Amino acid sequence: MTAALTAQGVHTYYGKSHILHGVSLDVAEGRITALLGRNGAGKTTTLRSLMGLTPPREGKVTILGEETTRWPTFRIAALGVGYVPEGRRIFANLSVEENLKVPLERGGPWTIERIYKLFPRLEERKTNRGRQLSGGEQEMLSIARALLVNPRLLILDEPSQGLAPLVVREVFRIVQQMKSEGISVLLVEQNARMSLEIADDAYVLDDGAIVYAGPARELAADEARVRALAGASAEEWTAG
Repeated sequence: MTAALTAQGVHTYYGKSHILHGVSLDVAEGRITALLGRNGAGKTTTLRSLMGLTPPREGKVTILGEETTRWPTFRIAALGVGYVPEGRRIFANLSVEENLKVPLERGGPWTIERIYKLFPRLEERKTNRGRQLSGGEQEMLSIARALLVNPRLLILDEPSQGLAPLVVREVFRIVQQMKSEGISVLLVEQNARMSLEIADDAYVLDDGAIVYAGPARELAADEARVRALAGASAEEWTAG
């Protein structure tokens, strides 16, 4: 199976703090890969390392056939990588339509018109400023902006955070649709149960190290492990 993204033995530090300890993972082409783990496990740092925001000190990252370990973020994005960071990061003072015009468009099927078909709510709100949107609408706008670069790989950091359950379902439905469009997805989520429902492959990170790698279905079937995700410890995982 071809990998859209591969990380091998990634070690990342913040100053002298050693955060990631030899993280290795693959995101297979055309599949959804979930990266799960409790708060503080190192999930966001992993994404930042993959996107060149906090480059690894050791290890190797390959994205869409290119070794990108030391690349700046803009160059990684230009390969065809859409990144939706935690906290949405939309422009609060720009309208919805202006926010959608910010990304540099790459040729491909995703246009603002098509975005409005996928997110009718954004079309209704297109003249509203970012700060006037609900949390769910802001998340949709954040995903929409990432789609406008016509990505081959979409990386999402906690898209369901702080959203009402009905909106969470809608966001996950959209992530599933990305897969049907042939986009490879790396999904970092606190909502383990729902992530495992839509993911093909799963990894669990604990204290900066991968403690589970395998089919999402297999992990979902292990009720004790799914419950342990809220406060997993490496000992529990390796003993299982």
